[in-house]
Amino acid sequence: MAGLLPGDALLAINGHVLRDVIDAQFYAAEDTLELSFERAGVARTVRVRREFGQSLGIEFEHPTFDIDIRRCNNLCPFCFVLQNAPRMRRTLYIKDDDYRYSFLFGHFVTLTNLSQEDWERIAEQRLSPLYVSVHATDVEIRRRCLRNPNAPDVLAQLRWLAGHRIEMHTQLVITPGLNDGAYLEKSVLDLAALYPHVRSVSVVPVGLTRHHKYGHRPHTVEECARMIEQVRAWQGDFRARLRAGFVYATDEWYLLAGRPLPRKRDYDGLALQENGLGMTRDFLDEWRRLKRTEIGRSAPRVEHRIQRREHRVQSTEYRAQEPEDVTRNTQYETRNPKFKIESPQSAVLATGTLFAPTLRKVAREFADLTGVALDVIAITNEKLGETITAAGLLMGADVIRQLSAISMPASAIVVLPRIMFDHPDGVSLDDVSPGEIARALGRPVALADWMGDVLDALNGRNVLTFDPAAPANAVPVAREGGWMVEKYL
Repeated sequence: MAGLLPGDALLAINGHVLRDVIDAQFYAAEDTLELSFERAGVARTVRVRREFGQSLGIEFEHPTFDIDIRRCNNLCPFCFVLQNAPRMRRTLYIKDDDYRYSFLFGHFVTLTNLSQEDWERIAEQRLSPLYVSVHATDVEIRRRCLRNPNAPDVLAQLRWLAGHRIEMHTQLVITPGLNDGAYLEKSVLDLAALYPHVRSVSVVPVGLTRHHKYGHRPHTVEECARMIEQVRAWQGDFRARLRAGFVYATDEWYLLAGRPLPRKRDYDGLALQENGLGMTRDFLDEWRRLKRTEIGRSAPRVEHRIQRREHRVQSTEYRAQEPEDVTRNTQYETRNPKFKIESPQSAVLATGTLFAPTLRKVAREFADLTGVALDVIAITNEKLGETITAAGLLMGADVIRQLSAISMPASAIVVLPRIMFDHPDGVSLDDVSPGEIARALGRPVALADWMGDVLDALNGRNVLTFDPAAPANAVPVAREGGWMVEKYL
């Protein structure tokens, strides 16, 4: 826009000095813009007109310009940074808690490190929605959750935001014996009193690595089942009063307890998948759509047997409910509309132990419809501990070591979760790339979010496929948000 070039430094818009990309968006909302910028050390000014709805058309190297990301002043015992394994990359030990990244990327923040200027800016620029880690509305319990004796009253903060018409999504990370039981019920009811300004409460089970030092424990299967029933009871009341479920249990509760997931409509249109809410339902809905539209009746039915490897973790089989509405969202849709596998082969799908039972069920259905065997291997997270079961936290070294120890057909392709490499450099938590895994295993490695991506891999159309003998793949693996924030640390 206005002739700006890569490398230019945008300094001000209409006389307002810019602190970050939020300022650029806010002050560029006028029809006539005066842009002050610097090119090769020379200050310049240009005046342009902006059509209604026209994008500013500028990409910035850093969303907060020369200001570093805001650091967290809490010491939460369940904080991933405080539970991380030693000798990982530097950025994994930086605790970010920046309200600007909450607005821009949906990161959950605690609101414990804001200045008066920050609060005034939130109100002036209507930075909405914000995503807030509440954990408990009782002041003393919240301070224990944060291990911060000076944490302010979060309810007072949320009421202030509501008074300035800021929409909020909240989360409660539940630790057994700390903020559950009566404290959890108080938190849910307190937050519901602020509806519709507080739009949702995500109830999240605590995640504890083998490096946890504070004596807490993860939830039992029975506790997970009770939490699901409690949330359903609250939802029944809220749907009658608020016409929305309002409080939602994240996927982990259902997968750990072996309970059916809610239907798509039960999430009330919320887009909180990055917080573990509805991601598995989206996967199952996409598989249902794929069966109906791309595999369907044209696929051959072949009698076969699938070799099942339990791989160190015994899990309860998942029982899926078929939804009435189906969605899919992927940037890698390149398949032909008619089902066809051009080079029939087998595939090994590696995932975390939490999702493995769900994936095994889908893999059996896939094989029944296509005659192509899919073997699902649950990878144990040895570096962080067996209690860390999410696919996105898998280590490349664990994948290499555990897949190298099993027998795979010569033609089998390995399929890994794309989210495992959701980093600006396309590497796992332990800095291993998909290409390195392909070379270590001596076979192609493809990345997938959905079963459609697996079908693409079998057809040779998955653009995120890494051949052990080929140069590095230049296609970006990561998506905006998530680990992408590491490029700013």
